[in-house]
Amino acid sequence: MRRQSLQILVFALLVGPSVGLAQAPKDAVTITAEDIQAVLKYAAETKRTIPDNQLRVIDMGAYHLAVGVVHRGALGGSAQAGRAGGGVQPAPASQPACGEARPGAKGPNGIFHDATAETYIVISGRGTLITGGTIVNGRRSAGDSEVTTILNGPSCSGTMVGYTSREVKEGDIIVIAENVPHGFSAIPDHITYLSVRPDVKKVLQRGYVNPGLER
Repeated sequence: MRRQSLQILVFALLVGPSVGLAQAPKDAVTITAEDIQAVLKYAAETKRTIPDNQLRVIDMGAYHLAVGVVHRGALGGSAQAGRAGGGVQPAPASQPACGEARPGAKGPNGIFHDATAETYIVISGRGTLITGGTIVNGRRSAGDSEVTTILNGPSCSGTMVGYTSREVKEGDIIVIAENVPHGFSAIPDHITYLSVRPDVKKVLQRGYVNPGLER
């Protein structure tokens, strides 16, 4: 019995590393400008209510790497942002509470992600990005929702308070760490940006490819 256990252990040690690395790309993965436009076109045609579109979730072996494109239309000042969600889709009221409880708090909506950081690369337009501070009166993303399984992993969305505002425009790059609240308080016309998300905890759907790339 002991000998059999040792054989199993040796087999696991030999096979385990190769299994973990089996899905890692052996060459560069290219996402073209045409791919990005195809996904944006598909999102417009299907009238998606979520502005965030994951392009691909790539299995890098030790972690996943997701690349998305986000297109947000015009969004007014802070009062309108509060009604419109600050560019963030609020989680259903039936979901568990998260963030701090502050009855009556007002402000634009935002979101933070438990396990995924994001790097924004603005490719057109501009807007007022709000980051930091605290999410209050928030709700968790549903476990089976697109936000959780494909876009960002487990997240908390709600009212943002104590945040920092900054104008971002085409060519800017913004890095947002895990658990940092973020959203938009104003967008004059539109803003379109890529979002590169390292997924160290592998919470996103491995190998996901946007339907707009499969047509």
